[in-house]
Amino acid sequence: MIYPIVIFGSETLRKASEPLTPEYPELAKLIDDMFLTLTEAEGVGLAAPQIGKNIRLFIVDCSPWGDEEEVCRDYKRVFINPEIYAVSEETDLFNEGCLSLPGLHEDVRRPVAIRMRYLDEEFREHDEEFDGLRARVIQHEYDHLEGRVFTDRLSPLRRQLLKSKLLGMAKGKYRCHYKTK
Repeated sequence: MIYPIVIFGSETLRKASEPLTPEYPELAKLIDDMFLTLTEAEGVGLAAPQIGKNIRLFIVDCSPWGDEEEVCRDYKRVFINPEIYAVSEETDLFNEGCLSLPGLHEDVRRPVAIRMRYLDEEFREHDEEFDGLRARVIQHEYDHLEGRVFTDRLSPLRRQLLKSKLLGMAKGKYRCHYKTK
């Protein structure tokens, strides 16, 4: 099943997500459906709140960036109950977009490396460091679990300049090629 993507303005995108347990019904199907939805929308990451589920789950598929960073080639991963507990002091800017904010792209400053604990789809524990584009997309999706979107990381002035565009989006004024709600 391909889920419709929740668009900016939805309360779901502003709520912190709840931890996930192995008893969650049909988790394997949900994860498969999220990857189908991500492929259909031509994205590189998708968090459960973006499909209307406030649970601590996101997926990434960095393979489209495989030509830019070898480590991204065929990099698909599931993150359950993640916790970023260390970030690099070094930051950089990258032009980000979001399936929940169609047509909007802005330069966002983030740490270039992170350290994170998480569970995979089998609920095995991992403690890993990520850098480069993988760190970027992981931080972006992690923000969704915390009830944040990438525009929250922009300067107050830049957010003010985008205010009317964001309000329009919340009222249904946007265009995209994938299903939304």
